[in-house]
Parts: sequence; structure tokens; C-alpha cells
Amino acid sequence: MSDTIFVLNGPNLNLLGTREPQIYGHDTLDDIVGQLEDRARALGLTIDMRQSNHEGHLVDWLHEAQARDAKAAIVNAGAFTHTSIAIHDAVKAIRTPVIEVHLSNPHAREEFRHHSYIGRAARGTIAGFGAHSYMLALEAAARF
Repeated sequence: MSDTIFVLNGPNLNLLGTREPQIYGHDTLDDIVGQLEDRARALGLTIDMRQSNHEGHLVDWLHEAQARDAKAAIVNAGAFTHTSIAIHDAVKAIRTPVIEVHLSNPHAREEFRHHSYIGRAARGTIAGFGAHSYMLALEAAARF
């Protein structure tokens, strides 16, 4: 098993920091990756952070996480959380442990956000702690 943690981000997460900061906070994706890389180094791990607005990229990257024998994958699938059976199936198909992460708490928001296809297949879910949700997921992934 490698010491790499894949951190996969879905649609619109490239807009963090400016997109609805009252919900998602002021941290950019670059801010989050910097924080993760610092903590990962302290844990003896490396981060492979990626973002795409395209569902198939997330599926391909999950397959790659397994092919590269990644320690874990942290996935914030954005809106695909609530719609993507393809990502759900990819999470179930790989042996790499997956942690679903969300900046906001989907259960405290609109009804359509209450269902997670990813969460049904992931090892666990961390949500509602803003950018710190990623750090909590990294700490959990380090224990695998």
C-alpha cells in the first residue's frame, strides 16, 4: 500500500472561496490543499488533490486510486453526491477505502441534498465542518 491519499473534488469546488461563502466558507481549494499537504507531511503521507466538473473523471480517478494502491480516497463529489450511481458503483468496485466529505451539512439543507449515493458506498462521511472536514477525513484516512 502506498502512502498516497487521493483527494477528489467534484463540480463547482474550483469556485470555493467565492461561491456562496456563507455556506462553503472563504477557503479556496488551494487553501485546503495547502493545509492538507502540511498535515499529510506530518503524518508521513502524500496528497494527490484533483478537481473536475466532469463525473467520468471522478470515476476514472477512483479506479486510478486502486491501481496505484492508494491508502485511501477522500471524495467531495459536490452535486454528484446526490445523483451519481456511476460514482457510487466505482466506490463499491474498488478496494481503496473512501471517505465522503462535505463542507456544509447536507442534512441541514434542501431536501434533495439529504440523499447521498456516495455515502451509501463509502467507509464513512464527514460533513458540516467547513474546510476542516477535509482535515478530519485525512486524520481518519491516516488510520487505515
